[in-house]
Amino acid sequence: MMPRPRHDTITAVFDGIYAALATNLLLLLGCLPLVTLAFTTDAARSWPLYALTAPLCAPGLCAAFAVMSAYSAGDTGGVLRTYCRAWRATARPAMLWTAAAMTALVVLAVDARVAWGHRVGALALPVLATLIVLTVATTLLGLVTLADRPTARLREVARACVYLAVRRWYLSAVSLLVLVLLAQILAARPAIALGLAAAPLLYFVWANSRFTLRAALDPPTTAPQTT
Repeated sequence: MMPRPRHDTITAVFDGIYAALATNLLLLLGCLPLVTLAFTTDAARSWPLYALTAPLCAPGLCAAFAVMSAYSAGDTGGVLRTYCRAWRATARPAMLWTAAAMTALVVLAVDARVAWGHRVGALALPVLATLIVLTVATTLLGLVTLADRPTARLREVARACVYLAVRRWYLSAVSLLVLVLLAQILAARPAIALGLAAAPLLYFVWANSRFTLRAALDPPTTAPQTT
């Protein structure tokens, strides 16, 4: 086997850097409402604003996942074109999906706050915490699904994502841990998080989630039987 030409390797490296930087910039623009809130408000006191704003940023995250999917398939050019096309295709379903998830999270968080400090909390809080984590994991898988299948029915997406989030809980846990790491970097070093770290970490989350969803997005095909 002949060695790969050096200039091809250099081109691939620069294509990857360009895709990562361009995705970071587009993701920043797509999630600008949340980024603005993060730097101008106190998250502990302004969480209702975060819940209301999150659906507006969901298409941007879906579009970033679509760019990562295209890059993984070998399409290293046209990042802006891929992002804009995916944003338009996923805008409505992604907003509806995230709005439903935010509603569920707000209800669960309020219930947890009410149960905190009461005797019933000893039983209710672990259940509510589990449901919150499951909701976040399912929401993430749903956004990855919509990036790949923007015309999928949300009810079917919810059914598949809940099942796979539970069945492959260890993969869901890894994705959530990476998101927590990204949030910590964002809080400590916003410029590094938004300029450098977001795309590589989200690419890992996308790849991990895509593997989790493999049974739903890439169902096995059976060869036709011959008589």
